Amino acid sequence: MSTPADYLPIAMMFVVASGFVLFTIFVTHLLGPRRKTEVKLEPFECGIESQENARMPFSIKYFLVAILFVLFDVEIIFMYPWAVNFKDMGMFGFVEMLIFLSLFLVGFTYIIRRGALKWE
Repeated sequence: MSTPADYLPIAMMFVVASGFVLFTIFVTHLLGPRRKTEVKLEPFECGIESQENARMPFSIKYFLVAILFVLFDVEIIFMYPWAVNFKDMGMFGFVEMLIFLSLFLVGFTYIIRRGALKWE
């Protein structure tokens, strides 16, 4: 049974890390230069001069593919612990993974049928 004293090292690490971050931010604002010139305040991206408005609309397909990648990537990550403990889990673990994979494939089939991954 764990006691609150068992979490003391984690709390101390959190306090030290937070203190370091706050200290670093405070010191850089005190010691850093405060020269704001017109050149420094210009937007800069990859060494290329800005040509258009940064608020240009993007196709929703980019965001949809990114979200679907993250979703299915996280689901695949859940398979690794199952594969490592496959022998220990026995038939119950196998049936659970079959259910998980069937739900995974239902979701994947749904996005394929909806045309979420088709580019025009």
